[in-house]
Amino acid sequence: MFKPLIFFIGLRYTRAKRRTRFISFITLTSVLGIALGVTALITVLSVMNGFEAELRERILGMTSHASISGTDGELQNWRALEPFLKREPRVLGWAPYIEAQAMLNSDRRVSGTMLRGILPDYEPRVSEVASHLVEGKPDGLKPGEFGIVLGAELADYLGVIVGDKVTVITPQVTPTPAGILPRLKRFTVIGIFQVGMFEYDRNLALIHLDDAAKLFRMDDAVTGLRLKVNDVFYARQIARDLGPTLPGHYMITDWTQAHSNFFKAIQTEKRVMFIILLLIVAVAAFNIVSTLVMVVTDKKADIAILRTQGMTPLAIMGIFIVLGTIIGLSGTLLGGVGGVLLAWNVETIVPAIENLIGSKFLSGDVYYISELPSKLIWADVYRITGVAFLLSILATIYPAWQASRIKPAEELRYE
Repeated sequence: MFKPLIFFIGLRYTRAKRRTRFISFITLTSVLGIALGVTALITVLSVMNGFEAELRERILGMTSHASISGTDGELQNWRALEPFLKREPRVLGWAPYIEAQAMLNSDRRVSGTMLRGILPDYEPRVSEVASHLVEGKPDGLKPGEFGIVLGAELADYLGVIVGDKVTVITPQVTPTPAGILPRLKRFTVIGIFQVGMFEYDRNLALIHLDDAAKLFRMDDAVTGLRLKVNDVFYARQIARDLGPTLPGHYMITDWTQAHSNFFKAIQTEKRVMFIILLLIVAVAAFNIVSTLVMVVTDKKADIAILRTQGMTPLAIMGIFIVLGTIIGLSGTLLGGVGGVLLAWNVETIVPAIENLIGSKFLSGDVYYISELPSKLIWADVYRITGVAFLLSILATIYPAWQASRIKPAEELRYE
């Protein structure tokens, strides 16, 4: 079916003669339509991959990849687990923590928050909060000094800065002659961090582990151990493998259980965007149908002559499949190259456009991510170009079949 002569004729039909300029124009628009659709699809998915990676980095920079806690919500003698954790090469670090709900009171406002007690020496092993401090020092938390580090949004809401005092009110109560009163403790703001995630910047405060133990009356116990693993995508499997190696019974959870719905929503959105943008590619691909139908109509006499010279209907189909495939392949390759180049340079192109028009697409006053991140995944490129090329080939079948059904006697009757 696909012999050199068929390829030659199919390629010959892609070039225009004076009387077929309009058909060539339609052919060009089909190529450009496929190219634009593929370029848009690659670029949009790359930007969405960039946003997903940025959000994952920010979330996992503050939350643990996995955590170990006791069955009763408390972990006794956490240091006894360190030798067992050292034996697991996939566990890169661990840090104890005490976490509980509390209320913060400044002279102006009151706000509920998640209060987390940490050890400054251990925390950098599992968290990047030290690198996100906008005020204060990473080692500023000292035991017994009752210092507190607030998220930027929380500090702004309370109207406090470094050096101000805030009152921490815990759910535990203290019986007094005057009645039962909540436990209160004054803390000094010694630092402010900004991760770029509202969940943490607005609802998290950090204190020293020893101060948290005194505040919540936990003595030597902690809420649990936060773990950092070498591959976040295998955190669940690592947590499962780690359980049997530990002495006693513990609850081991991983980050996918706490944030699974969030990342599932992102994946769903990516699939929907892929389908929507793929429709653009499909419309452009099926423009090939109209192009080939016009070519078939214009070349009926040529087809009839080829048939009289012994060319089979299958070979006639091959000619127009080759023609449509060349159009689809040209558009797919052009769009693939354009999409890859645009995805690689979108972080440079967008700021240039913003400077040109004097406006920002993602204002830093509104969005935490004020730049368009991009992450090109080659598997997406192969999938997009493969689907676009397949649609192009499918679009050639009907016009090619119609061309193979042309009867030489009828077409040459009045020639």
